[in-house]
Amino acid sequence: MDNQQRQSLPPLPLAASQGGPDDATQTAWKLAAAQAAVAAIPDGAVLGLGSGTTAMLMVRELAARIQQQGLRVTGVPTSEQTRATAAALGIPLADLNDVPAVTMSIDGADEVTFPRLDLIKGLGGALLREKLVASASRYRVIIADATKAVPALASARPIPVEVIPFGWRHTAGRLGALGARVVLRTASDATPGDPNAAPYVTDTGNYILDCSFGPIPQPDMLAGYLKATVGVVEHGLFIGMTDRVYLAGPDGVRIYDRPR
Repeated sequence: MDNQQRQSLPPLPLAASQGGPDDATQTAWKLAAAQAAVAAIPDGAVLGLGSGTTAMLMVRELAARIQQQGLRVTGVPTSEQTRATAAALGIPLADLNDVPAVTMSIDGADEVTFPRLDLIKGLGGALLREKLVASASRYRVIIADATKAVPALASARPIPVEVIPFGWRHTAGRLGALGARVVLRTASDATPGDPNAAPYVTDTGNYILDCSFGPIPQPDMLAGYLKATVGVVEHGLFIGMTDRVYLAGPDGVRIYDRPR
């Protein structure tokens, strides 16, 4: 079979009994998805640059294409980490406020369902800026490895919810009333289980509450409830916000387009 395939049906999720890929294999899958997406970037694009480990591979591939092929793009980073990496690699950058529209955005995801291509994003902490850039994008691309394909959102991972620090415990209580097990995300250098650990602080100065709901049968309905919760700035459910997914796994890269 070809290494890159266009598919109308999703692959079977990687069952736990199969054993997940080792780190090197998973990184190779991420890189393959990133390479496929970068190869399709048009010259002159204003490009939303995602955040996270998979997106960082994409940024490096983009820099290589700029240097080797003379591709002209302007990147709009979704996090300070992405901004610093892209700038160090010589990618021209602009702030979202400085561009009238974003031609396309490329980002990773923590979970993706098929065929609607709904997502959970934000385990890396950049969900607010990621959603702002995605909302400004005319075409939205996700790159992921096969471990991110799930039968229902929140099957294996919590939904990150960015909240105002003031009164966050009360916001957590309101989210708990929706059925979530709510955990305040702590700083990356914190000792696990330390009750005095400092909270993780986003690029916009907010906290993140990781909310475990279990598999969600109606993610669009939950997205509305989360957004309407007092104290919530944004949540990590990206519903109807993806046009294409490049999903890489043991049989190569598969391309999925959202049904119209």
